[in-house]
Amino acid sequence: MDYEKGWDWMEKKEIFDQLSKQINPENILLDEPMSKHTSFRIGGPADIFIRAKSKEEMKCVLQFAKEKNISVTVMGNGTNLLVRDKGIRGIVIKPEIRKIEVLDTELIVGVGNTLAEIATIALGKSLSGFEFASGIPGTVGGAIKMNAGAHGREMKDVVVSVTCLTEDLETVTLPFEKLGFGYRTSNFFSKYASWIVLEAKLRLICGNETDISGLMQEYANYRKEKQPIQYPSAGSTFKRGDGYITAQLIDLAGLKGASVGDAQISTLHAGFIINKGSATAKDVLSLVKMIREKIQSEYGKTIELEIQVLGEE
Repeated sequence: MDYEKGWDWMEKKEIFDQLSKQINPENILLDEPMSKHTSFRIGGPADIFIRAKSKEEMKCVLQFAKEKNISVTVMGNGTNLLVRDKGIRGIVIKPEIRKIEVLDTELIVGVGNTLAEIATIALGKSLSGFEFASGIPGTVGGAIKMNAGAHGREMKDVVVSVTCLTEDLETVTLPFEKLGFGYRTSNFFSKYASWIVLEAKLRLICGNETDISGLMQEYANYRKEKQPIQYPSAGSTFKRGDGYITAQLIDLAGLKGASVGDAQISTLHAGFIINKGSATAKDVLSLVKMIREKIQSEYGKTIELEIQVLGEE
C-alpha cells in the first residue's frame, strides 16, 4: 500500500477494516465530504475521517498512522477552517473527548467540549470570566491553538495549563508559561505543532449569576446584530492589523458585497466572507486574493488570514 501515490477504494477499505478492530466502525468514514464538518460548508473529501472518542482511540490511530507512514490532520469543530476543493489526503481525526469537571473556581475541560457548553456550566456555577467565549462557535482544542477571543478577552486570560499527546504518544501537561499565547496564535503552531490537545485547566472567578447571564446575553445580541450568522462562514476571515482594523479597511475600500461565485464579502460585516449557497474553496481564495491586492494597493497594508486553510489544491 503506497500512501504517497494515493489510495484506491480497496486500500481505504483495508485501512478501515484494520482500524475498526479497535475503534467503533460508525466513527470511521471513508471519502467523507469535509463540507459536512466545517461551518463554511465547503471542502472536498477526507480519505479517512475518524471521530476519536478517547485518548486511547487517539493513540491507536496515531500509532497506526506512524507505522504506515500516513499523514494525519487533526481538526476541531471546523469553525475557523477552509478545506480546499480536492479535500484532505490521509487521515483526518476529530477529537471528541468531552469532560467538564468543576473544582472550586477551576474547570477541567476536554478538547471536544464546545466553548458554549463551558460557558453554560460556568454560568450555572456562578463563575465569571468565560462570558466572552459563550458565542464563539468552536471547541477547546481549536480555541487554545489559535488563542480565540472576543470582546477584549482571549483564551490566554483563563487557561492555566494544557494536557497534550506528544508525537511519541506520551501525555504531557504544559503550564501557561510554555504555551506562547499571542494574538490568534500559540506554540501549537510552532514548537508543539505535532502535539494534540487533550484537555485544559481553566481558572475563572466567583461572580453573580444574574450579571454573568446578562453579559452573555449582551454578547449574543451583539453577534446577531453585527455578524452575518445566518450564512455559513468561518468567522472573521482576516486578523486585526497592527494599528488598524482590517474589516474597516475592507469597508473603506468599497468591497462590501463583492463576490466570486457564491463567496461574498458580507454586506453586514466586511470582516466576514460568507457562503451564499454553493461557494467553493477556490471562490473563497480568489476573493481573499482580490481583497489582499486591493488593501495592499490602496493602503499599503499586507493583511493576514485568521482562518486556517487545509487540503489539496
